[in-house]
Order: sequence, then structure tokens, then C-alpha cells
Amino acid sequence: MRRWILIVTVLLMLVGCTRNEKAVTLPKDLPDFVQESDFKLIDWDKKAVEFGERGIIGNEDKSGVIGANMPSLNTQKWMWHLWGIAEDRDTKLTIVGYHKDSKTVHPILVDGWTIGLGGPVNGADAHRPSSVKIPKPGEWAILLYVNESYFDTLIYDIHE
Repeated sequence: MRRWILIVTVLLMLVGCTRNEKAVTLPKDLPDFVQESDFKLIDWDKKAVEFGERGIIGNEDKSGVIGANMPSLNTQKWMWHLWGIAEDRDTKLTIVGYHKDSKTVHPILVDGWTIGLGGPVNGADAHRPSSVKIPKPGEWAILLYVNESYFDTLIYDIHE
């Protein structure tokens, strides 16, 4: 009997925790290939790290940014670097920001969600400079999509 009471108690706790979990808020203009399930797979412990001679901050041999070493809430220039990308003049990079505490999704590019990628630089297969604006301080997951397919996630802690 005690075992059943324990099982029922645990189940009720799990249901209660699930109901209290805030849902992800998706903007109406978010590209349709970005799925709510993408945000549930974020590994917040996999923080972006500095690598290479140019001070790139990201996931080595996958993706990273020059300019993210002094993140702020002001508009800044970041240069995106991606490895494992086939050289193609029409390659598109979509950048989606997800704020951990508020569970809200934001464009962080000043000019929308998507930019074209250029060729190799700094050892990366593709790159692109852009202007970014982070809307609020806190932990951010920056989800990267190449040609409408999930590519990588960069975890940054952004302060003023």
C-alpha cells in the first residue's frame, strides 16, 4: 500500500511540475522551419568557449563568433564562423535567440532572421559579419540554421 501511495505522490509531483513550466513564446514572424521542440533540446551546460588565434567564442570546429567576447545590450558587430559547410554562393544562415529565463524567442540580427554566408576565413568554411542587438541581459541560446536546417547552438551569458 505504501508503495502505491509513493508512486501516486511522485506522479502528482511530476504532473504539477510540468503544468508550472512556462511555455516557449514564439514570435509570429519566426521562420516556419524553426520548431518549438528545438528549444527543449538546448544543453545550457555547453557554454561557448574561446578558441583559435582570433578569439572566436563558440563550439570549436562547428560555429563561433568574433565579437562575442564583450557581449552587451548595445548594437555590436559580430562575425559568424561556421565549419562543415559546403561552399555554396546561396547558403543562408538563420540566427534565432532564445532567452533562458523568460523563455522568449527573438531575432538578434538587426536586419531580421536570415543572412547569406560568405566563403572561408580564419580557418572556417564560411563566415559573415553582421550587426546584432541582444534585447535583454541573461543567458542566451543562439540557435543557428543553415539553409533551413538546424546546425548548432551557442550558449552566451549577456550582460550590459
